[in-house]
Amino acid sequence: MDTKTLLLPNLEMAYVDEGEGKTIVLLHGFCGSHKYWTKQIEELAKDYRVIAPDLRGHGKSTITNETTTIESMADDIKWLLDKLNIEKITMFGHSLGGYITLAFAEKYEEMLEGFALVHSTALPDSEEAKKGRMLNIERVKRNGIHSLVDHLIPKLFSAKNVEEKPKAVEVAKEIGYVTSPEGAIAALEAMKDRPDRNSLLENTSLPVLLVAGKEDSVIPLENAFSATKETIIQYTIEKAGHMSMYEEPDELIHVMRSFLRSH
Repeated sequence: MDTKTLLLPNLEMAYVDEGEGKTIVLLHGFCGSHKYWTKQIEELAKDYRVIAPDLRGHGKSTITNETTTIESMADDIKWLLDKLNIEKITMFGHSLGGYITLAFAEKYEEMLEGFALVHSTALPDSEEAKKGRMLNIERVKRNGIHSLVDHLIPKLFSAKNVEEKPKAVEVAKEIGYVTSPEGAIAALEAMKDRPDRNSLLENTSLPVLLVAGKEDSVIPLENAFSATKETIIQYTIEKAGHMSMYEEPDELIHVMRSFLRSH
């Protein structure tokens, strides 16, 4: 799986581009990269064209000097797709990638055939969560990215999977260590300040899939399933925390394929 790069107006973005057919875009979570989706890319690329970028400041993508917001990160994806001459996509966003997916849907709805939030939420940060973001910013400034990743990653897996799938936890850590300190801080600020987009979920005419982990301590089920619109597909992965890409990869692939077939 070759990583490519493209020069966007304000940064250099790394991404993978695999397979042929209708295009799907996979956006990873905080302190991740396209490598979070490795198993899903390999499987879905058999039937679709899969674009999986490294978000700004993550993986091999650079970070811009401008203020980073969730909306500007959505603009990065729009510029990438424009450079690749892609007009229509289905987007899957994991955690931070889900926040960006919602911003993309708000700004560029005409490009979407549907979208999915994977272990994410349309709700804004609570005051407690905002304080946590600030503490993590200070952690990075004081102790570096390794300290943040070592603190963060085990919390993303269910307690059982931390014990039973230690290699997956270590793989996620190694991916996280590549995140630039500037990229992590910028993303933490952006997540802290993101708006409430639950009304977008309630009002969109697009097909929507919400995937949650029953054992997710980061995004509990009630936050993942915040919208009550009957047409929204809700799916709970029973044996996953916040990282079903590693915890239950085959089940996640099945859910993604079913959603893609449905529209």
